Order: sequence, then structure tokens, then C-alpha cells
Amino acid sequence: MQNKSIKTEYYLPAEDTLFFADHIQNEKGKSALDIGTGSGYLANVLLPNFEVVVATDISFDATKKAHNLIQNCICCTSADPLAMKFDLVICNMPYLPSEEIIDSTVDGLDEGLIVPLQIIKLAKNVIKKGGKMMYLTSSLANHKKLLEETESLGFYTKIFATKKMFFEELILVEAVLK
Repeated sequence: MQNKSIKTEYYLPAEDTLFFADHIQNEKGKSALDIGTGSGYLANVLLPNFEVVVATDISFDATKKAHNLIQNCICCTSADPLAMKFDLVICNMPYLPSEEIIDSTVDGLDEGLIVPLQIIKLAKNVIKKGGKMMYLTSSLANHKKLLEETESLGFYTKIFATKKMFFEELILVEAVLK
């Protein structure tokens, strides 16, 4: 994996973020984690319904921005340093197919699978048994293979919602840890 010039800015809420937010606003539990929080928008949506919300991002700029909304922000890769187990993990991950990572907020590498699978593998370690992960992918990525790979990691998966866009279909996946 080559990282030539990684963009260090954070992902601003866009149509995919708003679509995701509409489908998580009624989620409830004790603890939630937003991996790749960007601006903190999705983590902020979870705050009213969870006792603890943690937001992580690989960009220090993103964690500084998200800290305006979320108290618990950690600059790290995915969920690496976390020992806590969460009821819910969400991630609006970099899912676009790319040959290299030029923009870390959207580039998912080969078929849009490499970066998402790395995130899901790390997230699995911090999800309570029976807890769930919700993530966003796209019809531009090999989303069917992503679901198969997620299942091979010990999750039950289902497509929770879709939204047709001009050039792609957004796909929201719910993965429950067995």
C-alpha cells in the first residue's frame, strides 16, 4: 500500500453523511464508537442516545474539529488503542476504489475493499458480542465481496438501507457480531 501524499484535512459532512445520520439517529445503548469521525457530525448524532460516545480519526485536524462536538476524541488508526467494548460502532469509511491513497477520507484502495476491511478487522476487537457495526459503502466498490468478507470475520450482515445517487448507490450495512 503506497501513501504518496495523504490529505490531512477532515471529511466534511456530505450527502452520504446525512443519509447515514438519518439511519442512526434512533440507535440506543450504553456506548458507541465513531471510527473515522471527520468533523464529528455522526458522533454528535449519537450523543443523545448513548451514555458514552467516542470518536476516532487518523487525522489530528479531524480530532481537533470533532472535539468541538464530542468530548472523547482520539487520534489513532481505527480503534487500535481502545480496550473498551462498544454496543455500536459506526464508520463512514473510505470506500471508493483507488490505486493509491491520495485522499485518506475517500480512497479505499483495491475495489474499495482494502481500507474498509482493515477498519472492520480492528473494529471487531471493540464490539461487544451481539453488538453491531454500521458502515457505509457504495455500488462503485465491490460491496458484495465486502459483505462476504465481513461475514467471514464473524458478523451477520444485511443491507440496512440504500440511496440512489446520480453516479452511484449508497449502501448502509448493518453487521452484528456473532
